[in-house]
Amino acid sequence: MNQQHRFQSSLKTLGLLSVNKESEAAINQGDYKAYIKVLYLHKGYKITVDFAAYATEQPTLFFIGPNQYLQLETLGKQPGQLIYYNRDFYCIQIHDEEVACDGLLFNNIHNMPMTVLTQDEAALIDPIFAQMLDEFELNDASQEEMIRTYLKQLFIRSTRIWKKQHLDKTLVQQPTDLEFFRKFTQLVDAHYKARHSVADYADLLAMAAKTITHKFKRLNLPQPNEVIKNRIILEAKRLLVHTSLTAKEIAYELGYEDPAYFSRQFLLKTGESPSGYRAKFLLPTT
Repeated sequence: MNQQHRFQSSLKTLGLLSVNKESEAAINQGDYKAYIKVLYLHKGYKITVDFAAYATEQPTLFFIGPNQYLQLETLGKQPGQLIYYNRDFYCIQIHDEEVACDGLLFNNIHNMPMTVLTQDEAALIDPIFAQMLDEFELNDASQEEMIRTYLKQLFIRSTRIWKKQHLDKTLVQQPTDLEFFRKFTQLVDAHYKARHSVADYADLLAMAAKTITHKFKRLNLPQPNEVIKNRIILEAKRLLVHTSLTAKEIAYELGYEDPAYFSRQFLLKTGESPSGYRAKFLLPTT
């Protein structure tokens, strides 16, 4: 039997869903696509987030935005958990930027949505889900705030683990730089269709383009120009696979006046033409 708990009040929504055979179809069909999601899976799962495949060898957390495509390929023996919520329920935009709904876990330079947990780390994460489940069983007036508190605890612990796994130690020790890189990625995600150069983002950040490039190089991060290109190509892939737009229409959608130039850029980044990339994902006709 599929277990799902849901809090809804006015525009605020948060749900907690057991990931198993009963919920697999709903997840894969996009029933929760519009929500921000936290997926907690144990050993034996295989999933695809956008176009990257992941296999879990131990407890693993995934942080998935509403614009990302999620597909469960193989289920593990132990049921997982899916938290889904909207920005009205939880989104800190002024304070606590790292653990906001668009914080490091969801919006980072490495485009890495996964945090693998050691046994000790899982022992800290498991009780949060258990407490959230217990809270759903109580019909208490403070339920909303308690659930939000548990969600924030989950983000704080997960962000600490994520930084330890994915960031250079020097960067972790320099929170100002860390927030700058998060802000840059955030701006790219908001403006990639209209702004294609580092200079465009330098204007938004009120600094020289060389300063941005130097910051990235100093800490051995992907160059800012690559961050921009990768975001554009990711969206192109999504549109090629999940819509019927032509390559020319996609080029215009992504801010390119010359579709041929866009196709050349796509070929350089992926090794395939847009039409060739789309053909790989077409289902065989019967």
